[in-house]
Amino acid sequence: MRYLELAELYQKLEKTSKRLEKTHLISVFLKEIPNEELSRICLLLQGRLFLAASEEKIGVASKLILKAINVATGVEQTKIEKEWKKTGDLGVTIEELCGKKRQQTLASSVLTVKKVFENLQKLAEMEGEGTVDKKVKLIAELLSQATPGEARYIVRTVLEDLRVGVGDGTLRDAIVWAFFNQEVKINYNQEAKSIEPENREQYNALLASAQKAYDLTTDWGYVAVQAKEKGLGGLKKITLTIGNPTKVMLCQKAKDMEEAFEMVGKPAAFEFKYDGFRLLVHKKGDQIWLFTRRLENVSKQFPEVVKYIKEGIKAEVVVLDSEAVGYDAKTGRYLPFQNISQRIKRKYNIEQMAHDFPVELNVFDVLVYGNEHQNENLMNTPYQERRKLLEKIVKEQPKKLRLAKQLVTGDLKKAQAFYDSAVQSGEEGLIAKNLESIYKPGSRVGFQVKIKPVMETLDLVIVGAE
Repeated sequence: MRYLELAELYQKLEKTSKRLEKTHLISVFLKEIPNEELSRICLLLQGRLFLAASEEKIGVASKLILKAINVATGVEQTKIEKEWKKTGDLGVTIEELCGKKRQQTLASSVLTVKKVFENLQKLAEMEGEGTVDKKVKLIAELLSQATPGEARYIVRTVLEDLRVGVGDGTLRDAIVWAFFNQEVKINYNQEAKSIEPENREQYNALLASAQKAYDLTTDWGYVAVQAKEKGLGGLKKITLTIGNPTKVMLCQKAKDMEEAFEMVGKPAAFEFKYDGFRLLVHKKGDQIWLFTRRLENVSKQFPEVVKYIKEGIKAEVVVLDSEAVGYDAKTGRYLPFQNISQRIKRKYNIEQMAHDFPVELNVFDVLVYGNEHQNENLMNTPYQERRKLLEKIVKEQPKKLRLAKQLVTGDLKKAQAFYDSAVQSGEEGLIAKNLESIYKPGSRVGFQVKIKPVMETLDLVIVGAE
């Protein structure tokens, strides 16, 4: 497929703010995409070259792009910067400059999606001496072969700032429109910018199936391929894969303990809500993966947590949900999330950071358990059974690996006292859980709620600012 076709779609998407219109445009485009192109197209529509969990990063800043534009067009860098200040967008800047190039470093040729995608992915592989020059050369070669419109979106893709307004929801809907239109007969009214599927209930069920498939894989390209090749049956067979992140389950809010009981039922499991950051732990033999709520692989940034899992989890294959909480190495006092957040992005001096800002892992759920030959997905297993399993497989070590502190009760006074103890200990509050609840990735579910202190609202007037 020619990259120009994708660039023209980008342009149409950028011109409309209507979500349904964007969905329609993408769905029509996806229908015509060969299977081997679907995965990369879905990534490119999100302005990505790699999945969110990938450790590969492009690592290209605006200054490097300025050099590449200079090489590709022959325009002096000072003039490029002047144009950039006017447009505020290096993509628009290269588009305008491409029409009046002073020199052409390569003969014009047709760019394909495959070539652009694979060449830009190579940027992540470039390391060591001369890396900047190599990156400039690669980007400049693509820009030299591109039409002005193509150049606009190549630059934006490299800068990871596509600006076409395609989010997860739009892409999900477009996949359903493209590959399940026969089932629900979606009638898109271009004038009214509305849809009326003949079977709204079935349509909503298809959206839910596509969303669930994504929450389990975090890969819209894979979901699209399965939807196209295997239909609804293919989507329903998608499951969690060890080493690949899933979306974590999120909570709704309860204003107080009484409302918490109303929402999750009695008795309920109450757990401390820690002021840390979410970690989804995957273990397969000696291989350990740590994923954040944003799907980042931070296994290298937290070597001590990897060690805790190897030493303290009695399971060959397991997926755990947990909260990593920082503490002061000298006093043992727990620290707010802000104090340890710098470790998540850290690439250098990792051992020193682990020494200065250690973390304790508080485990509160298990999604998969077994061995390399046979393991069981536990997401549909009642919560109280999952908790019992955790108590068997987690070998607790203070300030290293612990089970989330828990109380099971139907008594309001006991629950309130437990809440007070959590707040007095410096924690954020409590999580209340329905004992029979399943684990539902990516959803704010009503069978799991959080109770946190809320400051009273104040009526204030701003009288000055600096």
